[in-house]
Amino acid sequence: MKNIRKILATVLALTLTVALTACSGSSDKDTKGTTIKVGASITPHSEILEKVKPILADKGITLEIVKIEDSITPNTGVIEGSLDANYFQHVPYLEQFNKENGSDLVSIGAVHYEPFGVYAGRTKNLADLPDGALIAVPNNVTNEARALLLLAQEGILKLRDGAGITATVEDIVENPKNVQFKELAPEQLVASLPDVDVAVINGNYAIEGGLHVSGALAVEANDGLAAQTYGNIVATSAKNKDNAALKTLVEVLQGADIAKYIKDTYDGAVVALYN
Repeated sequence: MKNIRKILATVLALTLTVALTACSGSSDKDTKGTTIKVGASITPHSEILEKVKPILADKGITLEIVKIEDSITPNTGVIEGSLDANYFQHVPYLEQFNKENGSDLVSIGAVHYEPFGVYAGRTKNLADLPDGALIAVPNNVTNEARALLLLAQEGILKLRDGAGITATVEDIVENPKNVQFKELAPEQLVASLPDVDVAVINGNYAIEGGLHVSGALAVEANDGLAAQTYGNIVATSAKNKDNAALKTLVEVLQGADIAKYIKDTYDGAVVALYN
């Protein structure tokens, strides 16, 4: 009986060893030789992904970066299957997109934060903003709310208590300078500067347009509601959220090497959320 027990124990131990070995190697097996196609805004997202590419290659993953200038195609590409994931948006924008399009895209990890800034057009100082000033803001719901929060932060207007990240122009309760708004696609805001007094511009489009956050008339506070809410994410379809290669992508994006690259490259216009 003792011999039988020893044999059974040995067989059990060997079985567990094989099982554990198989499990420990499953991640590499799942990702080795995998190609993932990720849609990204040109700046800074695709630039950051270029730094990720060789790190993923060492892990057996080929990263194909598809540079996209608008804020719709990256999501429709994931829905249609031409992209495995995208990296360009924050969660409030994703949720609004899902609501408007009946889609089920999900975030699989936040990477960085891009402070919104108020940039000079015809008016070079916020203190000199004239009555009836024309202010350009993003034309999508979530980013317009963010622009209004920044203008409220600077005392240009006052929003209804509790408006928060769902704020619209209807929530403005005080507008002492009677400012007017010009709603534009985010990628058009930099080009609008000669025609408006100031523009509130997304960080990535400001960078693309050659603007520097250090030259902004005002910037979102790093400890404010926006910084807590608008981290840029990697998004994919609900059915693909557990994809091993995409999980590895997020791990690398949240790692120390990429955090250092962001800090050294973007002079505060892009802020890593990790490390």
